[in-house]
Amino acid sequence: MYNRLSPGKRGYTDEFLAGVEEFVNYACTLPVYESTNTIRCPCSKCKNRVHLSADEVRVHLYKKGFEPYYWVWTCHGEPIPTVNEQFQETRNESNQYETMVFDVGGSSFIPFNVLNNQEEDPHTSAKDFYDLLSTARQPLSPSCVEETELSYALKMMNIKATFNIPQLAMDQIFEYNKHIMGSDNRVPSRYYDSEKLISKLGLAHEKIDCCINSCMLYYKSDINDRQCKFCGEPRFKPRSPNCTRGKEVPKKRMHYLPLIPRLQRLYASPSSAEHMRWHYENRRQPGVMCHPSDGEAWKHFDSQYPDFGADPRNVRLGLCADGFSPFGLNAKSYSCWPVMVVPYNLPPSMCMTPPYTFLTCIIPGEHNPKANIDVYLQPLIDELQLLWETGVLTYDVSLQQNFMMRAMLMWTINDFPAYGMLSGWQTAGKLACPYCNHYTKSFYLKNGRKTCWFDCHRQFLPMDHPFRRNRDSFIKQRVEKSRPPRIWTGEELLANVLMFPKITDGPIGRLEGFGCSHNWKKRSIFWDLPYWKDNLLRHNLDVMHIEKNVFDNIFYTVMDVKGTRKNKDTPATRLDIKEGTSLSHGDSLFFGTLKEIVEVEYPNIPLKKVVLFNCEWFDPTPNTDQEEPLIMLISILRLINKIAYMCQQMM
Repeated sequence: MYNRLSPGKRGYTDEFLAGVEEFVNYACTLPVYESTNTIRCPCSKCKNRVHLSADEVRVHLYKKGFEPYYWVWTCHGEPIPTVNEQFQETRNESNQYETMVFDVGGSSFIPFNVLNNQEEDPHTSAKDFYDLLSTARQPLSPSCVEETELSYALKMMNIKATFNIPQLAMDQIFEYNKHIMGSDNRVPSRYYDSEKLISKLGLAHEKIDCCINSCMLYYKSDINDRQCKFCGEPRFKPRSPNCTRGKEVPKKRMHYLPLIPRLQRLYASPSSAEHMRWHYENRRQPGVMCHPSDGEAWKHFDSQYPDFGADPRNVRLGLCADGFSPFGLNAKSYSCWPVMVVPYNLPPSMCMTPPYTFLTCIIPGEHNPKANIDVYLQPLIDELQLLWETGVLTYDVSLQQNFMMRAMLMWTINDFPAYGMLSGWQTAGKLACPYCNHYTKSFYLKNGRKTCWFDCHRQFLPMDHPFRRNRDSFIKQRVEKSRPPRIWTGEELLANVLMFPKITDGPIGRLEGFGCSHNWKKRSIFWDLPYWKDNLLRHNLDVMHIEKNVFDNIFYTVMDVKGTRKNKDTPATRLDIKEGTSLSHGDSLFFGTLKEIVEVEYPNIPLKKVVLFNCEWFDPTPNTDQEEPLIMLISILRLINKIAYMCQQMM
């Protein structure tokens, strides 16, 4: 199909014309063509990135020819030939350490010349794979055939971690073991050598220098810059006058763990590869929800992008982010922000468990990144764009096939402050609620001096709900008749935020209309994903933070714990409650609060002890009237002492 032009360029060859027709006829049988009447164009210009009609694809191929080296139509559903059964049987008969090496290698280390029996030197990645496999197969020494170099290194590292042995002591142990094992042995000379060996089993990570003020990353085209292009801060710490050798130390550095190799390993490991299709092969009854695939967001995305949903091996992801203090609450204030990514293809028993929760970014402190968190998410967004637009060639060990793995980010999960950091909507002030937007019914507490959203939730109830007509349990004498604010579509939100700048383009000041007509602080980096506007749910609040915060506020208030902001029983709160709400039903009235409860002992009376209440609605001064005529005083049985007029027994 690459022999396009006849000699002398006088026309197309019959071979090429037949190849184009064969390809178009094959592509038109795909499910995506039946639903959208379009197919990916494999011409040398489009390179499978553009969907066109069959006739347009045919014209493109006539004019520009096929994309180079596109022998197997992987982007159009054709599976790559798998390795032969003999190669797989060799793997199945291997020991557990060989299995570990194969899981690490996946398809990237499986040479295709196994299929056609060609004798060639292994390429670099295959050579590394065979070297690692050799450490899992070769005996440690002629006298110790049951152990290998890899098994020995793994067990010694486990011993060091279990008993917290210093590295210097481990070096002595390695040196002594190598001495007693004889001349022909494969024992590492030092602990560092075993670390290098075991590190090949792990996944790569990147260290990316950052601006000390979180303005930019020294990444991609800015990788060689020596100072921030926005604030001018130097990239590296100043050297001491006596230090002339060694590498320069950056002022701030983030760690990024690439996502693509971790997703590929899910398909390279037999323990997880088969389960990655669980969401498709285990359909539940309608109305039963036990997995994200049962939800409307999953089904809505499949209806928007049927070509993505047609392959159950494509991965759906969720992103979680939150800050914590790695040194404890009593240490110096330091906020470190890990960013986790979770694949949702797995069954409920595996989904969101620690082995399948991938740490992708570690955003350094010591301060909260706030809106600048987008700066640190740039490498992850670049990978997500690659996974969506073209995909990556991945080997599925369960089906023994290579396929183009694609992935999409469904939503983020975080607490409310992190919601504002990721979405770009400021979660403070009068317009803090992203659903109410400028239709908010929030009000300002005169005494508490803060914005309150009390009784804003009744508008979301059904119109015939009895709570809408309740005048006593919410704001006094208020009946809720309004309907809930409408939900904005993704296209409307995108059109709204496109006028705002991105934080990755430089520092952003106060935007026009902020706090009055909108609460946007920036355009979130997630809008760079071409499908983000079509997600039904873009940001979610996690239940754990909501439950914990509500419980803490109730517990600290009921137990009257002093000296904490979680105790909401303050004088200002009492005054606001008295003015705006009714806390009781029926004829009961809220008089106020008790200022003080005192127990007084009198030696000349039989009871010995008297309980005294100092109430804010009653003036105990003799010969004074009650402060509010409509409130009846609690009956006073007797005065204990006319001089001590504060000491009145009340029942």
